Amino acid sequence: MKTVNFSLDGKIALVTGASRGIGEAIAMTLAEYGAQVVLVSRKLDVLKDVADKIEKAGGVAVPVVCHMGKQDQIGDLFKELKDRFGRLDILVNNAATNPYFGDMLGADEGIWDKTNDVNLKGPFFMIQHAAKLMTETGGGSIVNVSSVNGISPALFQGIYSITKAGLISMTKAYAQELASSNIRVNALLPGLTETKFSAALLSNDDIYKYAIGKIPMNRHAQPTEMAGAVLYLVSDAASFTTGTCIACDGGMLI
Repeated sequence: MKTVNFSLDGKIALVTGASRGIGEAIAMTLAEYGAQVVLVSRKLDVLKDVADKIEKAGGVAVPVVCHMGKQDQIGDLFKELKDRFGRLDILVNNAATNPYFGDMLGADEGIWDKTNDVNLKGPFFMIQHAAKLMTETGGGSIVNVSSVNGISPALFQGIYSITKAGLISMTKAYAQELASSNIRVNALLPGLTETKFSAALLSNDDIYKYAIGKIPMNRHAQPTEMAGAVLYLVSDAASFTTGTCIACDGGMLI
């Protein structure tokens, strides 16, 4: 008899930013453990590639195009979700943007707005829609993919770090508000991970040496190393866990 249950059989999961990197790894892991996964990103062709991988491995995946910075598209996404499945058990807010690398004094309003629209406004309304649907069917689990930068702001990534700090606060606020509806809300805080998002950092020797110097494990992570923490948080193994942040950072925040 298993005392810890990681099975997601019969669950409907939605993962944003699922076309590559951490989002893809999370989506494939949730599918591997039995969830039907709705893959969300801005480009259908790359989502179909991920869906094909999941289906070849025996899973079920549905690609849906949606821009996290567009409220009308988020509304359409949840209408389609409800019409097709009638429920949502798991939401992973992974989509993010970081359009500016530099001094905050040089950032303009457009950069501020774009970063906040995708990294904060999008997740806020995704949770709002998801929670209403989850409440109708008995509850669910939500994971926000924040960043260690939300705790320790990164050099030349000030605005991005601010949004990720806001996402941590959002996680705690929603966790408190939704607990009585049997909806758990937690956050993943990835450290330096090998993705297209971090390619500029990984390819610059000076910046990379500086970043690795802050990581006790003395290396960066692979996207698959983030997926296990999310699997825990969305499964019944974490049934008494809400409002928490799990850092997968090689010890950076020690």
